[in-house]
Parts: sequence; structure tokens; C-alpha cells
Amino acid sequence: MIAVSKGTRDWFAILLGVALFFIMLLVNPLHLSGTATKVLAIAALMITWWVAEAFPMPAVALVPLILFPLMGVSSIKEVATGYGDSVIFLFMGGFMLGLAIEKWHLHKRIALTIVNITGTSGNRIVLGFILATGFISMWLSNTATTMMMYPIAASVILVVRENHKGDAHLGNFALTIMLAIAYASNFGGIATIIGTPPNVAFVGYIQEKYNYTVQFIDWFIICGPLALILLLALYFVMTKLLYPNRLSSDPATKAHIRKELQEMGPLSGAEKRVLIIFLFTAGLWITKDLINNILEIDALVRAFGNVKLDDTIIALLGALALFICPSGEKNEKRSSKILEWGDTSRMAWGILLLFGGGIALAAALEKAGLIQQLGKLIADFSGTGGFLLILMIACVSMFVSEVMSNIAQVIVFAPVIGGIADAMGINPLLLGIPMTLGANCASMMPMGTPPNAIAFASGHIKLNQMVKTGFVMNIVAIILIALFSWFLIPVLIPAVK
Repeated sequence: MIAVSKGTRDWFAILLGVALFFIMLLVNPLHLSGTATKVLAIAALMITWWVAEAFPMPAVALVPLILFPLMGVSSIKEVATGYGDSVIFLFMGGFMLGLAIEKWHLHKRIALTIVNITGTSGNRIVLGFILATGFISMWLSNTATTMMMYPIAASVILVVRENHKGDAHLGNFALTIMLAIAYASNFGGIATIIGTPPNVAFVGYIQEKYNYTVQFIDWFIICGPLALILLLALYFVMTKLLYPNRLSSDPATKAHIRKELQEMGPLSGAEKRVLIIFLFTAGLWITKDLINNILEIDALVRAFGNVKLDDTIIALLGALALFICPSGEKNEKRSSKILEWGDTSRMAWGILLLFGGGIALAAALEKAGLIQQLGKLIADFSGTGGFLLILMIACVSMFVSEVMSNIAQVIVFAPVIGGIADAMGINPLLLGIPMTLGANCASMMPMGTPPNAIAFASGHIKLNQMVKTGFVMNIVAIILIALFSWFLIPVLIPAVK
């Protein structure tokens, strides 16, 4: 077998992307309109380079800023708005919280405590993270959940790496922990209406178009068990099938971890302050809907105007507090504030650029009408009806969400799905719920969902590993979503009239 150098593979991937670009642009195999052809050609180029990792992924994310204006798809100002999307600043605030937790070693204390409770068996730690993350994400934004779990997961990986014994596959352990918090956030979020923004968007569409309120309990009865099965499937696929870690429980290691906890002593002043800001931020994420309802009281609206919290504002508020609050450390060599700007040099700036490129590409796909054309393609197959149609909708929705914002996707797809359901005379929930769930469960690409991007920023995951694991979980999720929707929705949710 001839060995091929990395440089040769990279050049092959670059040329392959360029070749696909010109094939889409000049041959136009899908017979699209002018602008749509250009956008699809650029998408083929970017996705090829991303998947092959021909050069750094954040650098590939700059392509829309160059090619969209040059090819007349959109102006440079329009493209640049994707790189300043609110979700970018949500990531930034969350990453800064993680930096503060790491800087003052609070992450190590939390990690030691978790491993002390779960034991040192790799599979038990992974299962603990999956179940804990999935449960939190049922009630909290999946992005906010991943933000909170990310520094804890990173510190558990560090502690296990420092204390393990034997021939464990630590790379597999680190990989599965990071994938666990991303995928468990996505899967847990489908369990409730408030778990992810796409759920809220679809329920809002049904309310507006059909004057029908999807009840919280009705959604949970179907999607709660589905989420649990997906979480357990995730554990099996990662630890038994793809990435076994062979990290067995070790009494000596557990004793050593207890000793380290004792040596750390009580919480320092800086740790306490970081913990307070972290809990304050998490508390606002959890209670923001309640707070927003209170702020809608007429007297408060008259006094302060239409004030409304969202996840991004809360994340930036927590980040700002870290730069303002003194650390409480009297040692002159230590930072006077919890975070100094120099600390942000260790932040994952590249992932912010990567997600910005994904948002810019998704906006162009929507603007060019490619998403609507995909909806028409689904409508052409609607005559088949039945289980096959539900399966196809879940499949298309999931794979489109790999390169498009899931909330934007649901907003665009919901009227298409509603029109298909009305034309066929069937319950729009029977098609709309699998479409929404599919958009939430994209697992192959970092741009698929914000949790995927956050986990990928850890550096413990290679893109080919995320693609492989995500593809398996996508297939599992598509089948389960279609089965649950086909058999349970007609029985458990009243039909929309």
C-alpha cells in the first residue's frame, strides 16, 4: 500500500473542492437558477474543504466573505452580518465563563467531585454526563446547557488523564465526553417544547396558522421517551461500538482523587466569586422566561419600556461581570480582576469565525431559494404518503440542518410542511413534529447546532470523528423519530383542525 503524505492529501482535497465548485457552476446538474447555482457551488466547495480538513476550518469559513461579493450573490456588508450574529456573542460569553472557571482552578475541584461520585470507570463517567446533560437540556436552552457542561467536561478529562493507570484509550474517553455533552444537549432538548428554539418556533407557527395550542404534556409524552432512548443509544454507540475507552474502575485512583480534593482545601475567594457569577448566569438562563413574563406587566413596560432577556444578553452579562469583579487575591502576582483581557488569548476565537461562516452560508442558501426548492421536492413525493413521507421529511430536515441554522430552517420549512399536510388532508403535526425534531438532532458537522460547535472547539474531536459518530446517530435518530411520529402522534395528540 502506497503511503500518501498529509500535504498530498490536502492538495487533493483542495483540488477536489475546486472541481466540484466548477462542476456545479458550469454544468449545473440540478438545473437551478443563476444565483442558486452560485450558492450551491460555493457550498460544495466549503463543505468539501471542511470535511477533508484541507486547511484550518476557520480559514475556510472566510470563503463567503470573498466569493459571495465577487460572484454577485450578496454584498460584503450583507455577508458580514452572519459573522456578527447574536449566537456568536452567546458563544463568546460562554467561553469567557469557561476561561474564568479554568483560570482559578474551580474546574478541577468540580471535576474531582464528579469523578469521586461516579467512580473512575470511563463508561460510568460518560453515562453520567449523558444523563445529566440530557436532563438539564430538557428545561434549559441546549446551547446554554453545553456552555455550562463544557468546562466541567474539560476538567474531568484533565483529571482522569493525570490519574489513570493501565492501557486505557484516553483519546477515546476525551472524545466521547465532549461528544456526549453536545449530542445529549441536542437530544435532551427535544423532550420539551422549551428545550430548544426550533420547538418553540414550530409550536408558535401551529398556534398562529391553525389557532391550535400544542400542550406541553402532549409534546413531552411523545418526545420525552424518544429523547431518553436517543440518549441511551448515544451511550451504546460511542462506548460499545465506535470508541471504547477501556478505562476501568480503580480503587487506588479513587483514593488518590479523594486525597487531591482534601489537599485543595476549602474554596478560595476567587473560586467563590467565579462560582457565584456562574450560578447567577445559569440561574438567569433557567428563569429568563419567568423574568420576561414579569417584565411584561403594564406598569413595568411603562416605566422601563419593552425590556427582554435572552440567552446572549445573559451570557455577555456574566462575561462582563468577570472583568469587573475583583478576584479577592492579595498576592500581587495574581490577577486583580477575575478575568483580564490577556486571558482571552486562550479562547477559541476560531470557532466563532467557523460558526459565522456557517451562518453566512445558510443565509445565502435560504435567500437563493434553495430551501424552498427542497420543500417543493418533498411536496412532489407527498403523493406517496404514510410512513415513507414522514421518514423522508425527518431525513431531509436532519441533513439540511447540518449546514443551516436549525431555527431558521424550521421557520422556513414549517409553512411548506403545513401546505403539504393541508393538501393531503392530514394532521400537520404528523409531518411538522418529525421535521422539527430532525432539525434539532443534526450531529455530523460543527455548524449543525451550537452545541456541536462548542464541543468541537475543545480540540479533542477531529472532524472525521464527528462526521462518523454523527452519521450513525443521524440514522438512529431518523428511524426513531419516524417510528415515534407515525405510531404515537395520531394516538396521543389531538388532531389539528
